[in-house]
Amino acid sequence: MQEYILLRPDHTHTDELYSYRAEFLASGDSMDGTGNLRKTEDMNEYIKHCADCENEETLPAGLVTATQFVMVRKSDERIVGMIQIRHYFNDYLKVYGGHIGYSVRPSERRKGYAKKMLKMALPVCREMGIKNILITCLADNVASEKTIIANGGVYESTVTEPNAGVELKRYWISID
Repeated sequence: MQEYILLRPDHTHTDELYSYRAEFLASGDSMDGTGNLRKTEDMNEYIKHCADCENEETLPAGLVTATQFVMVRKSDERIVGMIQIRHYFNDYLKVYGGHIGYSVRPSERRKGYAKKMLKMALPVCREMGIKNILITCLADNVASEKTIIANGGVYESTVTEPNAGVELKRYWISID
């Protein structure tokens, strides 16, 4: 039996979502791959937003359709990471954001969760018809770079994100 599972956030995860968010806010780390979790204090609102983002008819203006997942450790039902798959690009995502964003809870890092989570997300991308997946990471984020490469990522280029002025490495993962 698998120890970890990717699930769409729902009301069974409310307490864990609050806890995940609070840990990131306390650490000051970015919450990549979590959608609007940083800005949302009400988890019922967050869960609804995630569901709305999966459908063109309910998609909030300015966003692309995306599927949000939490990676849950089955032994204690703890959310150890979150990953978002964007179904297509807007102009920004095409250059700077890519198809996938992810994060691992600060207290759960260095345990291989990002690598496992990305590996679990790739078949979902295939089912969605995404066969060439763009993933970006901060140029100095060695852990994320290793995660991407371990899952078949091939370096393409480095770009400077105009709003924050940070260097991002662009990687492609091709799946059949």
